[in-house]
Amino acid sequence: MPIGRRVAYLRVRRRLSQQTFADRLGKSKSWVDKVERGVRSLERVSTIRDIAAVLRVDAAALLGRDAQPVDATGRAEGVARIRAALSTYAMALGPSAAGREVLPADRLARQVGHAWTTFQHARYPQVVDLLPRLLVDVQRAHAQDPAAGRAVLVEAYRVTASVLVKLGEASLGWLAADRAMAAATGDRVLVAAAAVQLGQVLRASRRARSVLLAAAYRIAPDDCAEGAPQKLSLCGSLLIQAALMAARSGDDRAAVGLLDEAAEMAARVGDGCDHHRTAFGPTAVELARVAAAVDLGSGRDAVALHEAATGRDGWRWLPAEHRAAHLLDAARAYLLVDDPANAARVLVRADSIAPAEVRQRPVAREVVAQVARDPDAPTTITHLASDLRVG
Repeated sequence: MPIGRRVAYLRVRRRLSQQTFADRLGKSKSWVDKVERGVRSLERVSTIRDIAAVLRVDAAALLGRDAQPVDATGRAEGVARIRAALSTYAMALGPSAAGREVLPADRLARQVGHAWTTFQHARYPQVVDLLPRLLVDVQRAHAQDPAAGRAVLVEAYRVTASVLVKLGEASLGWLAADRAMAAATGDRVLVAAAAVQLGQVLRASRRARSVLLAAAYRIAPDDCAEGAPQKLSLCGSLLIQAALMAARSGDDRAAVGLLDEAAEMAARVGDGCDHHRTAFGPTAVELARVAAAVDLGSGRDAVALHEAATGRDGWRWLPAEHRAAHLLDAARAYLLVDDPANAARVLVRADSIAPAEVRQRPVAREVVAQVARDPDAPTTITHLASDLRVG
């Protein structure tokens, strides 16, 4: 049913005449008549809310949607299971304590790879379901054979930290990242890989920047032109994380310098690669410039960088999770320049690319609510805000 006809139906159910309804809205009877006949469209979020308030219905009902809140209970239960798995110390209990066989490292590597792929498709509830048992299995395998099980253990902790950051579980994410760093000790490449997630967890920490830079430069080649793409990807990703930390603390010179250094490495790697699950390349660096500009409060620069970066061929090759996360940064950029229409547009686009990135992340829900509260926000964001019960 078109929204105008729905307004008319609900108005009649409330036994309101068009004139009474118009008076309560502060509009003319002619305006109400045109809305109900579909001659005039409802484009402002504030108007829809006013109508819903007069009709004493939820905005979702007015829009013809059965708004379902995000499954916060299910998410909390999943996080609790991950916490329990991280609290299981297989090295103390012994490899046979759980009553099942210790899986071989190659099989566990495939399972961890599946968890990473699921994460990069932004299927966070599925990742949360996979991780508790997977963590127990990789910890037991590492306890039985530390040498063979170390790499897969580090990767399992990395993906765990990544998804916990998405869900706003920073403290537990820090535990997973710290476990990854500890397990990786002694292997420069594994330490660098684990440090990428440490940077994500400790984005607001100035002290962690030195840790990331140390890990980056320990594997950096003497000559960038001769570096292996795998190591350049890790080194460049760490430089990006350090740059974002610098931007968060207001150090624009350090942020720009580190991103320029990462760009040199990205030029050698190229777009379309995903070494060590970093998706590092020239386009990834440009997206990081957008995030840095937003954190520095440079809205115009961030918008210009966003529009250029998403026009690159490399944009299409990035994982869905990476693209949708960037669009959240782009929405923040548009808000900085007082452009709620484009902020709403990129949020709806992010929701179409990776719904869980918008619907499961607390930070995303905050951005949606902020856009939906703007009186000039388009109705497209109202549907999304109603689904999320925010705004």
